[in-house]
Amino acid sequence: MLNKDSNMASNKEEGWRHQRNAPSLPEVFRSMKVPGKGSVIRKFLAFAGPGYMVAVGYMDPGNWATDLAGGSQFGYTLLSVILISNLMAILLQALSGKLGIVTGRDLAQACRDHYSKPVAMGLWLLCEAAIAACDLAEVIGSAIALNLLFGIPLVAGVIITALDVLVVLFLQNKGFRYIEILVILLIVTIGGCFAAEMFMSQPDIAGIFGGFVPSTEVISNPAMLYIAIGILGATVMPHNLYLHSSIVQTRQFEQTELGKRQAIRYATADSTLALFFALFINAAILILAAATFHQSGQTDVADINEAYRLLTPALGTTLGSILFGVALLASGQNSTLTGTLAGQIVMEGFLNIRLKPWLRRLITRLIAIVPAVIVTAIAGADGTMDLLILSQVILSLQLSFAVVPLIQFTSDKSKMGVFVNRPHTKIIAWIVAAVIIGLNAYLLFQTFFG
Repeated sequence: MLNKDSNMASNKEEGWRHQRNAPSLPEVFRSMKVPGKGSVIRKFLAFAGPGYMVAVGYMDPGNWATDLAGGSQFGYTLLSVILISNLMAILLQALSGKLGIVTGRDLAQACRDHYSKPVAMGLWLLCEAAIAACDLAEVIGSAIALNLLFGIPLVAGVIITALDVLVVLFLQNKGFRYIEILVILLIVTIGGCFAAEMFMSQPDIAGIFGGFVPSTEVISNPAMLYIAIGILGATVMPHNLYLHSSIVQTRQFEQTELGKRQAIRYATADSTLALFFALFINAAILILAAATFHQSGQTDVADINEAYRLLTPALGTTLGSILFGVALLASGQNSTLTGTLAGQIVMEGFLNIRLKPWLRRLITRLIAIVPAVIVTAIAGADGTMDLLILSQVILSLQLSFAVVPLIQFTSDKSKMGVFVNRPHTKIIAWIVAAVIIGLNAYLLFQTFFG
């Protein structure tokens, strides 16, 4: 068995231009033990965590506007689009986790090892722009929540969000599991808020089930198609693919074929279950908008501030708006926790340099905070919403440059060995990539020229 594993490792390394260097996130690399014996549940719990850190990127404030617009304009119809986009995300995140487990490289390291230096540098710059854009959306979301809940001015709220860098550093020094626990608690908070709001809004249960069934109207209605593309285009976050391929390596699994197969199975189960939580939350936002705004004839609600103000009269209680604001704040803070980690992974992976974690995260946050402060100070709330939309356009631009390498690497036998994607997985993955690329291209064209 030892010789077989050695041969596997040797063959796998032949598919790369360079040998592996420092591990991804070295301060927490293989820091969490996985029991060699015990029940399936015990082993699954040892692997549980990274999937939830990935899932927060699928429920960040950048997704809220499209969900609100879809629900207020078209009721429950676009629930099927949320479901389809979530299934795409499940596949791509499973491939991302597999890449990290099998090769010992995160996606950024894999790109640096495979492509020429100019191409790798170009991919790095695109990825940094996407992370800054994503962080921008999260900073703005948190600032809007602080303004709505506590009346804190937007500029002050943007600056306050910088403090979460200190929270990440403190928790990571305590152990990576503490960050995962905090992320899970915030997800539960978001889910609890929307579960309560759905109960108060009394949605049409038959309409919800009907909404999950795909309808040809989504394609035939231009306005509906545009919002559907927005939902699909903003769902899969490029930085999540880099993040997941790294944080799965925090687990101390056996470096054998059997050990890696087990790790892939449990990591995939973890991310799949976590992404169903993301599906629930995105669907809940749309359902809430459909049950409160669409049903009362308010079909043009796509602004977070407006939704917050309208929920109190729509639900007949101020609790509705408060829960909405709390969920928004938890969503923004949750996403910034993982966004700062993604920034560290990308810089270290593409450039093979090591900065102190506090410095790297401060750089990531400043890149997002500076434009947010300037625009908020000049244009106020309207400017922040425009900036939020711009951040989603930038993310759409970068997504293809993360999805294509991921599928390419995991479909290459010289890199993956016996873990290479099976033919049907390759076909489905490339179809998903083509759909994402096509829809994002159409969305960008409509944004700039439509």
